Amino acid sequence: MPAKQRKIAVMGFMAVGKSSLVIQFVENQFVDSYEPTIENTFEKVVHYRGQEYLTQLVDTAGQDEYFLMPQTYTVGIHGYILVYSVTSMKSYEVLKVIYDKLLDQMGTNKAPIVLVGNKKDLHMQRVISYDMGKKLANEWNSAFVESSAKQNEEVDTIFQRVLQEIEKQYGTQDETGCRLL
Repeated sequence: MPAKQRKIAVMGFMAVGKSSLVIQFVENQFVDSYEPTIENTFEKVVHYRGQEYLTQLVDTAGQDEYFLMPQTYTVGIHGYILVYSVTSMKSYEVLKVIYDKLLDQMGTNKAPIVLVGNKKDLHMQRVISYDMGKKLANEWNSAFVESSAKQNEEVDTIFQRVLQEIEKQYGTQDETGCRLL
């Protein structure tokens, strides 16, 4: 069976760890000091439920509440990883604006999204509780994962979940993961 191609955009406020998550996933390393991203694309072959996927990961520049959503963030993109830092209320609030702009530009009320609370290893600086993240994901009807790119906690899970959300959205499997005929 040939590999399915899936293009995934990783979006969020500045310095939430978008690039760290992508690099940890693709290269299995944590980059502590990283220059702010303009936009990078990474590729990785992923095996998920017996299927091979060639994933293209678009590591976007950090967005704020005033950014204009370029069409390249919606055209040809199969799924989204929206990242906030559990240490930053601003990153959490900005993500709500990004989400609204994303759905507005797509002209839909649902997209394959995984909401990610990154930097969960920074316990002492945490300002966003797990329950706050879970509640927002429930409002969006999206998957939710808390992660630490630094400690490589739940990084693979994020990318597995986005593939699951994409397949669920595009009808190749049902809610339980069973193949539809």
